Amino acid sequence: MDSNDTNHAPVLTRADEAETSADPSSVMTLLADTDGPGGGFTTYRSTFAEGAVGAPAHFHTKATELFFVISGSLRVLVGEEITVLNAGDFLAVPPHTPHAFAAAPGCKADVLFTFTPGMARFDYLRLLGSVMRGEADPKKIAESSERYDNHYVDSPVWRDALAAS
Repeated sequence: MDSNDTNHAPVLTRADEAETSADPSSVMTLLADTDGPGGGFTTYRSTFAEGAVGAPAHFHTKATELFFVISGSLRVLVGEEITVLNAGDFLAVPPHTPHAFAAAPGCKADVLFTFTPGMARFDYLRLLGSVMRGEADPKKIAESSERYDNHYVDSPVWRDALAAS
């Protein structure tokens, strides 16, 4: 295979054409969602309100999740450690690593997320928004864990950190 071969066509998403999914604490801008025999990627941008919780502790079995903080500060759990990412910071969380995230206490956060190799995840992100808005049953998220490679776990460290803030 030629090193220039790809398993998907080029992807261009214009800012004014990107779909958004909003809930009371964040706005997700859906940028790219590819799927293919060699794996694709999903990229979206989330803008979190001050103190907003992003995701509970979970892991992925196939994808590495990439975080790039555009502005503000994001508190993240990686394994059993909590750290704060600030504007310009980058984090890559490999498969099977429990992680969680929320806007840092007293802060907003604007973050670019990418999953690779990925699978089409926009329907999952839409589901999250509908659950957060009270339009869908939260059980649907648990029922979709295998389909979207999101496996939720209990993290006393993360629970305690959220309770303290």
